Amino acid sequence: MAADAARRDAHRRAGDWLDRFVDAHLTRAVDDRPGALAVVDGGTALTYADAGRRVAATAAGLRALGVGPGEVVSWQLPNWHEALVLHQAVLRLGAVSNPIVPIYRDREVRHMLGEARSRVVVVPESFRGFGHAAMAERLRPGLPDLEHVVVVRPERPGGLTFDALEADAGDGAADAARSPDDPALLMFTSGTTADPKGVVHTHNTLDYENRSIIELFGLGTDDVVFMASPVTHVTGLLYGLQLPAMLGVPVVLQDVWDPGRALGLLERHGCSFTVAATPFLHSLVHHPRLAEHDLSALRVFACGGADVPSSLVRDAGERLGCHVTRVYGSTEFPTLSASAPGAPPAARAETDGAPIGGAEFRIVGDDGADLPAGEVGELLARGPELFAGYLRSGTGDLLPDGWFRTGDLAVADAAGRLAIRGRKKDVILRGGENISAAEVEDLLFRHPAVREIAVVAMPDPVMVERACAFVVPEPGARPVLADLAGFLVAEGVAKQKIPERLELVDELPKTQSGKVQKFRLRELARVLAGREHGHQKGTTP
Repeated sequence: MAADAARRDAHRRAGDWLDRFVDAHLTRAVDDRPGALAVVDGGTALTYADAGRRVAATAAGLRALGVGPGEVVSWQLPNWHEALVLHQAVLRLGAVSNPIVPIYRDREVRHMLGEARSRVVVVPESFRGFGHAAMAERLRPGLPDLEHVVVVRPERPGGLTFDALEADAGDGAADAARSPDDPALLMFTSGTTADPKGVVHTHNTLDYENRSIIELFGLGTDDVVFMASPVTHVTGLLYGLQLPAMLGVPVVLQDVWDPGRALGLLERHGCSFTVAATPFLHSLVHHPRLAEHDLSALRVFACGGADVPSSLVRDAGERLGCHVTRVYGSTEFPTLSASAPGAPPAARAETDGAPIGGAEFRIVGDDGADLPAGEVGELLARGPELFAGYLRSGTGDLLPDGWFRTGDLAVADAAGRLAIRGRKKDVILRGGENISAAEVEDLLFRHPAVREIAVVAMPDPVMVERACAFVVPEPGARPVLADLAGFLVAEGVAKQKIPERLELVDELPKTQSGKVQKFRLRELARVLAGREHGHQKGTTP
């Protein structure tokens, strides 16, 4: 799927799209800075020359498996250097890279691999105690397109390993017939509907997004990127696997979040730039040993992916001694707005900043008419980094004039700065992950003790929101939270989707037509959360 001709022409005329291939930046870095450090992953460090050799070998190995232009290669890897090598190798072949978040389990992975029609999936043998390779083999019989499961860091002999894939000495060169308007990235949303949608980006949309971030924050060849956000999220992939090569600078990866370890990595490697969600920033700022670390090299911490409290931005700016800014974006439109260095403190803390580069936004009412500054309405976005469309369902929420309906509510101030005011879509935003309330409800409705159910967001000081389930039990039943959690685990559901509070009620509030009044349940959840957090501190992720 490619962007329409009118859009392509407009962005080229404006100089936004430069018709560069994302993987060409790595090739240039290998030529210009072969001995420079490219990636640090635990005890592994690769120079750009090392990375270049491994990307070429992996591309050749994928080609030997039959991967060619336009084919999807799926991968479910942590923040390991193999993810960088694989992503760049897939792009070099003119194929489509499809990262899948490691916390997803059978249900989600089956859906994504089926939608993508992937021939190859690359997974770790295990990660954080879960057998990803075993899951992939378990799913393979029901996925007719899936031919190869490649295992990274195997714990036992046998099967096709990533090391064996890299050992191929064949030709891993790019396909000469490819175009910068070709699909390069397929990334599934984290679930604003029951089934996540596949978002398609091209080389041009991805390249522009990173260039706009480099310009906004004044990044250069002296910077060091720190990436703890999953590289299977749009944030981690863009700024951890792509942006560093554009500058020829190192990226320091962290695979399992631990704020104390993160502080050590930031100090040891002189990291200067990072982008992460609210829980990451919160746990760094409130770490008891923060003052013992020298973070003088850190210049920019861009925080997004979830609601960012104003007080956290202010505290973080003071305690970290760097430019901390809220940013707003999505998988479809990676970064619409942020505050540049030098922006007033109130703008950085109270708003999500102004549009970046060629990005534009509108705030409209229910009738589609533009609203004046100060009034809350639905946010529409348009710009050079906007995705090309959805897999299987085309342009979806793209309007005929190129505006994207974000589904979020927002307000603009007189200076044109944006502030998000909630969501029109029924989701819970837990630590940067969108959880579909409808999906969880549909699954739990099948529980034998559940007569009726409604799942809503419950505020949380660290994770932003958690899922709260209001259940009308079947007569004589008295389910507990552990019952529901076990049921969902047995369904192969990712752990972050499991409700973290259960309230048994005699009935759900409804309209006369029978529709559940979720606004009343959300208000009750806010009251319950207020009582809970009035007696105990929030936990860190």
